[in-house]
Formats: sequence, C-alpha cells, structure tokens
Amino acid sequence: MTKTYLSIADHLIALSGDALLHTLSLLDGFRPFMVEQPGNAPLAHVTSDCPTKAPEFTQKLYHNEIDGFTHDFGRYQDGYIYESITPQGEVFKLWMPKNGSTVYMDGCMVPRIVRFALWMAYGWVTNPLDTIAIHTSCIVWEDRCVIFLGESGTGKSTHTRLWRENIQDAHLLNDDSPILRVVDGKVWMYGSPWSGKTPCYRTERYQLAGCVRLSQAPHNKIFRLNTLQAYGALHPSCPPDFAYDDTLYDHISHTLGLVLEQTPVYHLECLPDAAAAQLSFKTLFKS
Repeated sequence: MTKTYLSIADHLIALSGDALLHTLSLLDGFRPFMVEQPGNAPLAHVTSDCPTKAPEFTQKLYHNEIDGFTHDFGRYQDGYIYESITPQGEVFKLWMPKNGSTVYMDGCMVPRIVRFALWMAYGWVTNPLDTIAIHTSCIVWEDRCVIFLGESGTGKSTHTRLWRENIQDAHLLNDDSPILRVVDGKVWMYGSPWSGKTPCYRTERYQLAGCVRLSQAPHNKIFRLNTLQAYGALHPSCPPDFAYDDTLYDHISHTLGLVLEQTPVYHLECLPDAAAAQLSFKTLFKS
C-alpha cells in the first residue's frame, strides 16, 4: 500500500488510498508538511481505501451550509462521522470507529471537501492530546507569538497585516487555523496546512505570549480579561462541531484550562489602524 505522511504540530499522520493521495497532490498547503521517511510510528492513518460501505448517522449533532455545500457532523453506531453534500448532490463521508486510529473517507473527492475533512480527521485524533486547531490569526515577533480571535469579518487578518506593516520583524505564522498544543506545560502555536484565504504554510512553532479578542470600535482600547471572560473569548474559536459532543468538548475544556493557567487574554476594541497594532504589541511585549 502506497502511503505518505503529514507531520502537523509534531503529530505524524499516515495517508493512503489513490483517491486521497491524488486529491492531496492538488492542495498546495499540504506539501510543506509531507514527510517521506517517518522517524516514528504515526499517530493515526487516514485512508480512502475503505473495507466496508460508509456508515449512516445514528445522531446528527451539528449542521451548517456554506456556498451550497451542506456539512453534517455526528455519530454512527461505532464512532464519529462527517458528511458533506455538494450543490450537485454528490456525497462525501468521513468516519472513525470508536477507540480506533484509522479514519476512512469515501465519495466525491472534491479538493475543498477533502481539505476540510483532513482538518476534521486531524481534530478527532489529536483532540485527546491537548491539541486544538483554533480559528485565529497568529503573528510572530522574535521567538514568541500572539493569536487574534474574533468572528469572521472582525478584522483578525487586518490586524496581523497592520503588525507586519508597522512592527519590525513581525511575520505571519497562519491566518486561519494554526494548531494550539500544550507540551510539557508550555503553550505552543504551530503552523498548519489550513490558512484560509491567505497562503501561509509554515512548518514552525512558537511559544504563545498571549491572546487578543478583537472587536471593532471608534477608538483603540485594550484590557485584560479575567479567567471566566478569557474562557469565553477562546471558546468560540474552537471547532464548533466538537462543542456538541461531550467527549470531544471535555478535551477542549481541559486544554483551554491549561492555556489559561499561564497565558494572558486581552480584549482589544480597535480601529483598523497602525495605532491599534502598536497598542496590542506594546501590551503583549513591552509592558
């Protein structure tokens, strides 16, 4: 069986199946994370070579629709399942048996669906390991980084662009879904193959200096959040599907607790200007 490997946030994932490997070759963001000769055993195996027919839902937990594509996440008798249906009615399924280390996929291998399915599969297998693919934009300065949180359209990408334009040596790690991982008590952010509309696929990691929740305002003002407020700021940026499954969300809550033990979280009310970037920079690194 032909296999390739992805190393994301130091988690090694094996991939196989002609359909999956062909689609993967069309997705530029994954190339920097490919490993030809793995140095250790993979954490999990994702394959499009399926031994049985794809299962059916026993319980749907989360549903959304984007650009005519429907997405459903839930459970089947033996584990987790994700299904996407294209505007033309073509069906894709991803599933993982309980307590298993193999994730299967079958159906129409549309690149945008496979890209998201690999994000989902990665989340399933790394969720118990203090790891979260978090919806945020991550900027690096010197040897540490900051993540900017907020709903789509809040200005995360704008704010990190302002850092790059106004703060010397600042650079982007990832603009949509970097990987947060707690290792030996320290919180790290890793680059990932999922960077939204901004191509930025860095195989780097940096220790997290702080988190900033953004909101648009007619002024620039920043203040530190208490623990409860900080949890509320981080929680919406975690995978929304996982919040509907007790086991998955228990792991997310545990990981967020570890983050909040040592990481400051701020709320920045801001304009889209250089002064806002300077304010958040000075607060995180110069205070």
